[in-house]
Amino acid sequence: MSKNLYIAAAEDEVGKSMIILGIMDFLSRHIMKIGFFRPIVSSGEIMDNHIKLISSRYNLDFAYESMYGLTSNEMVDFHQRGDTDGIQTTILDKYKLLEKDCDFILVEGSDFKSHLSTYEFDFNLEVANNLGCPIIAVVSGHEKDISEVRVSIQILRDILAREKCIQIGTIVNRANEADVEQIQDILTKVMPSDEASFVIPNEPFLQKLTMRQIKDAINAKQIYGDEDSLSYDVIGTKIAAMNIENVLDHISTGILVIVPGDRLDVLIGLSLALLSDNYPKIAGILVTCAKPVDQFKQLIYGLKKLPIAILSVEFDTYTAAAAVNKVKPLLLPQNEQRLATALGLFEKHIDTEELAKKITVAKSNVITPVMFEYELFSRAKQNRKHIVLPEGSDDRVLRATSILLKRDVVDITLLGNEDEIYKRAEALHINLKGAFIIDPYDNDLIGEYAAEYYRLRKHKGITKEAAKDLMYDVSYLGTMMVHKGHADGMVSGAAHTTQHTIRPAFEFIKTKPGISIVSSSFLMCLEDRVLVYGDCAVNPNPNAEQLADIAISSAATAVMFDIEPRIAMLSYSTCSSGKGAEVEKVREATEIIRLRRPDLKAEGPIQYDAAIDVSVAKTKMPDSEVAGKATIFIFPDLNTGNNTYKAVQRSANAVAIGPVLQGLNKPVNDLSRGCLVADIVNTIVITAIQAQEE
Repeated sequence: MSKNLYIAAAEDEVGKSMIILGIMDFLSRHIMKIGFFRPIVSSGEIMDNHIKLISSRYNLDFAYESMYGLTSNEMVDFHQRGDTDGIQTTILDKYKLLEKDCDFILVEGSDFKSHLSTYEFDFNLEVANNLGCPIIAVVSGHEKDISEVRVSIQILRDILAREKCIQIGTIVNRANEADVEQIQDILTKVMPSDEASFVIPNEPFLQKLTMRQIKDAINAKQIYGDEDSLSYDVIGTKIAAMNIENVLDHISTGILVIVPGDRLDVLIGLSLALLSDNYPKIAGILVTCAKPVDQFKQLIYGLKKLPIAILSVEFDTYTAAAAVNKVKPLLLPQNEQRLATALGLFEKHIDTEELAKKITVAKSNVITPVMFEYELFSRAKQNRKHIVLPEGSDDRVLRATSILLKRDVVDITLLGNEDEIYKRAEALHINLKGAFIIDPYDNDLIGEYAAEYYRLRKHKGITKEAAKDLMYDVSYLGTMMVHKGHADGMVSGAAHTTQHTIRPAFEFIKTKPGISIVSSSFLMCLEDRVLVYGDCAVNPNPNAEQLADIAISSAATAVMFDIEPRIAMLSYSTCSSGKGAEVEKVREATEIIRLRRPDLKAEGPIQYDAAIDVSVAKTKMPDSEVAGKATIFIFPDLNTGNNTYKAVQRSANAVAIGPVLQGLNKPVNDLSRGCLVADIVNTIVITAIQAQEE
């Protein structure tokens, strides 16, 4: 098995960061202790951008200095002393120190930024050979015709053969989309059959700047806007030194407007334009020359949640514009929309199974949060499902929708007014292309749905008029879409209570045969494994029968996500060490499980430490098949479960996915009103997988 891989760019502007991100995402599914290393980083940077991206996204616990060999200035010093061997020795020494703490290291070559770039590719190949790394070489197809790409590939082959490198693959990135098939044919003919060859088309969205990149690159100060506003894409720039009426005629969606600090009329006019539906939503404002005048600051600080970032620099307008034009696009860890686009593009055009064979990555039994979440995405893609999201006016829901559409994971229907949703998406600078939108007050489904609800609930005294009124409620409308098969699942709760979200499901989706109670579980992604906690969100004080149902439903959830079910029925007592009504409830529930499902491994009552810790289990329950190895933890009541999952989430830095509702005939899942965009994304993917099992 190879223990490393080197990504070497054959030229500038190849879009290497997207390749690195995609390969790291793939590797992180299989490897627990993974490292990232760069032989050379630019001097003067607080942290290399690619190291920042990878270490942040994949939680790499290494000091920054251990993840690179030399700075560019240090490399120049070696050259000036004539000590080129010292360059390679220093890089190898730093790499070997990192290698001690890793099972696998992904190495990214240098960036063609310095005056040393004339020999940079040869240098990277020499480093790869010294580190014993097989190579994936990346060639740019940007602004090249077929013949130019063919020449680049042939030159690459000649150099690699001369240097006797171990090449396992070639990627032509940023190719003209119309030329992808022809370039793939060239690679197939030129490259040996034992190497992997891929072509990725150019994606203009990844070449756009963001407000954050501009802010960091020119060292600007942010004087207005939240963190999300810094992720807005910048389509282009405009210098606004004319009268406001002329400026408003020339602005367009996504541009950065550069304004002298003393042009109060322009600054106020642009701010007011953001409040109007009649003007496009610019990405941001860069105020130059001086600090903005006091009147403007007083106005802008009194406006809340304008969809914009306003930056300020001390230098003049011409210098600012020139500085912005020199900024190159980057993938940054804060921009989930762009990362989703990059990963979606990589996954669409790179056969990771073929890549795995070339790298010969051995699959580990360890499951990290990144591995688990990636597996969820992969499973959801295999049998694409349609999920309805009733809260189409919630910004977090819209951002999650955009991410999932870019990753090509599920089909999504948003409930809400179409014009309002698209306007909000424009203000948030996100793309909802591919989403379906249904207006609860203007659609062709209300009559059919109201009639169905009346049929199902007339025995409860529901009238036809009341049935129709309820169908205007997004929770009822979304749930009825699932009931009728017009959607495969529903996710709601970001802006509604749990009761509002799941009541319709109780009324007409109902529970599965043999299940008396709807419950919930959390998938708790710890550092090296995934556990199931239930019930931490729905039932305050279940009786023994209900507790047994919760355990059986949680076991089904575990199996759905490839977790071997070993059930710990938790209590403050282990075996017969304690007495009391609560202990007896757990003991009775355990016996019910054994009677109803003798195939399941269940132990109870058992304390948490005995359930999870092998050493404690040897003392308290040495002969148990569950103690010390439990994967499912059933809490005796909601108070215990809710507090425990939150304590583990915060203190162990665990990823808590859920709550996943269990026992319903069709999947409906509830969100916390304090949920993050990532929580919504994961819950939607979970719901899609549940729908696959129906």
